[in-house]
Amino acid sequence: MKRSIVKAAVAALALLIAAPAAVAQDPAPAPAAPPPAVDLPEAPVPYTTIRPQRRPQSKAASRPPAAAAAGSTAAAAATTAAPAPAGPAVAGAVPTLAGQPTNVAGARLSAGQALPPAELEAFVDGMVRDAMGREHIAGVTVSVVQNGQVVLKKGYGFADLDPRRPVDPDRTLFRIGSISKTFTWIALMKEVEAGRIRLTAPINLYLPEKVRVRDQGYQRDVQVQNLMDHSPGFEDRALGHLFEGDAGRVRPLELYLRQERPRRVAAPGVVSTYSNYGVGLAGQAVTYVSGKPFEQQVEDEIFTPLGMSRTTFREPYPAKRGLPAPMPAALAADVSDGYRWTPAGFERRGFEYVSQIAPAGAASSTAGDMARYMIALLNGGQLNGVAIYSPRTAQAFRTPLRPTPAGINGWAHGFMIYSLPGGYRGFGHGGDTIFFHSNMVTVPALNLGIFISTNTETGAQLAARFPDRLVRAFYAAPHTFPRPGSPELVRQAGAFTGYYLTSRRAYSGLEGFVTSLIGGGQVSVTDEGRLVTGAGEGVRAWVPDGPLSEGRFVAVDGDQRIAFVMRGGKATGYLPSFGGARMERAPFWRRPPVLAVLAVLTAMAALATLGGIFLRNRREFRENAIQARAALVQNIQAGLWLISMALLAMWATKAGDLSQIIYRWPGALLITASACALVAAALTLTTLVALPAIWRGGRRVDSWTHLRKAFFTVTVLVYATFSVVLALWGALSPWSG
Repeated sequence: MKRSIVKAAVAALALLIAAPAAVAQDPAPAPAAPPPAVDLPEAPVPYTTIRPQRRPQSKAASRPPAAAAAGSTAAAAATTAAPAPAGPAVAGAVPTLAGQPTNVAGARLSAGQALPPAELEAFVDGMVRDAMGREHIAGVTVSVVQNGQVVLKKGYGFADLDPRRPVDPDRTLFRIGSISKTFTWIALMKEVEAGRIRLTAPINLYLPEKVRVRDQGYQRDVQVQNLMDHSPGFEDRALGHLFEGDAGRVRPLELYLRQERPRRVAAPGVVSTYSNYGVGLAGQAVTYVSGKPFEQQVEDEIFTPLGMSRTTFREPYPAKRGLPAPMPAALAADVSDGYRWTPAGFERRGFEYVSQIAPAGAASSTAGDMARYMIALLNGGQLNGVAIYSPRTAQAFRTPLRPTPAGINGWAHGFMIYSLPGGYRGFGHGGDTIFFHSNMVTVPALNLGIFISTNTETGAQLAARFPDRLVRAFYAAPHTFPRPGSPELVRQAGAFTGYYLTSRRAYSGLEGFVTSLIGGGQVSVTDEGRLVTGAGEGVRAWVPDGPLSEGRFVAVDGDQRIAFVMRGGKATGYLPSFGGARMERAPFWRRPPVLAVLAVLTAMAALATLGGIFLRNRREFRENAIQARAALVQNIQAGLWLISMALLAMWATKAGDLSQIIYRWPGALLITASACALVAAALTLTTLVALPAIWRGGRRVDSWTHLRKAFFTVTVLVYATFSVVLALWGALSPWSG
């Protein structure tokens, strides 16, 4: 059934807009003294009443950077940044993670030392160009800020290959995916500041009636803050609607939220499972209470005050009633194309529309604008005398809403909390569309901000590892890898081994079937005492990080961590370092190998059934009326099972192009395969009912032999077992998508 192709293609869904980039993990150090407060208003002054202060600049500082193919601007002057202000946390917040290490023994630089611009540029050049060559990436844009200045701003490769258009960090717009969510959280917190929204109130208070979250059997309301730490309890659906390749299919946000309502599969506040739909609700709430379209609200309250003139949530579709105004033509002309690498070279792909759920990932920006944004984030929401949010909100964006195990990313009122090499704590977000992959991390203790974006499907790994590698190279002590294994882990392997399924998936229908098929991984223990998770290119090895009873593990070759949930000395699940889902131990029938074995047995039984038509001797053709009808039904079943598997194999051969899976989901092949399987499974009921009559038979000369009766019975049981498992997986619902 080409399962490996399906797994490789659809597994990339985890890297989409919904999936922030992973950053390697280190244990958090002992808290240090909080940074000094800056003189900001208790609440931001509306931007229309502010006159940005003009500061004298030297000619060198005021000169615009030269536009070249590389687009380099090293150590460019910008605003003076200050640490995040101290102040009382917002209601419901837990103590802030302000403590940061000031020095790391053995590191090249201490926390108080700035990055040397020339060394930084050489390091970034080497890392980016090496990745572009090995991983086939068409274009990359990067900006690094520190102490209120742009230390590096550079473009690599091309935004367009025909004709060739180099990446310009100040001009070329890249799709930044889920980094868009940080703007949504700022817009939401501004409504909290204004008293129009409360974090602990039900989100339904701030939504139109048709969009409100239904209880679906859960008594506890979904609160606003549940959206900010991704714990509303929604299943995660994306195929066929999260991205659109046809501008004509773009819908207004409110309509999208009504039509694509997910199931609630957990009580709110229990576990963080990344939810694009939840962010869409937050954006709709901002629109509902402010009375402004979301795109205009973000422009008025964030982009315009910060001077981010080349950042927008608008997309280049034709003007259409009911939709926000499209992206201005001047910006649309500078949006980078997205690319897919094929054996024949780079293949240009069409624009990915996300406006239907814009708050979750529709933004496009330049490295230059993102540099301004990071400076403002590091300066408590202030840039050039303009404050876009208050000191209390600034602290909230560094305050986790719920505790997480050491090394597991958490959520600071919507911003992801990263544990970085050297014990540093970062705040930011990753972002992925199908073809663009981005990452933004700010490190308050270093007054450092890092942004990177790539325009090719293969760029996800570079975007994910870039901030980690940069911090490690300059601010972390060297470490010897790989870490040694644990003999004790070998002895207690049974407590951890098994198949685990992610909580971030669809829970029913064909999407539930596919995401269950690729949304899990085997956990095993090697003879050398290393824990192994995942499969294929996603395999990672881990060693214990403390007593095994605590279930904490650290990567053999890095700083990433995972934490198992232990009950009675046995793991029931584990938290990946990403922090946006939980891997739960799956029952045996949820394991892909079990499904694969049943599929093989079903195919063998079907082939044997049809082959028997041509191979049976005259004695074996003797049968009564009931047996004749049962044989006909089973022959039809055999054909349907084989057709279903053949269609699924044909669908799998097309799954290498992820965009086609998403845009055309579920497609005629998959629907027909499911329909054939559904009819075959339904016919199993007929053969089960007929079994007693089959065995009673008639006179010996007019009945099947005992061998044929036994074969028929085994075949019925195989088909019935396969049908039940397929139904539990959601594969027998062609109407559901």
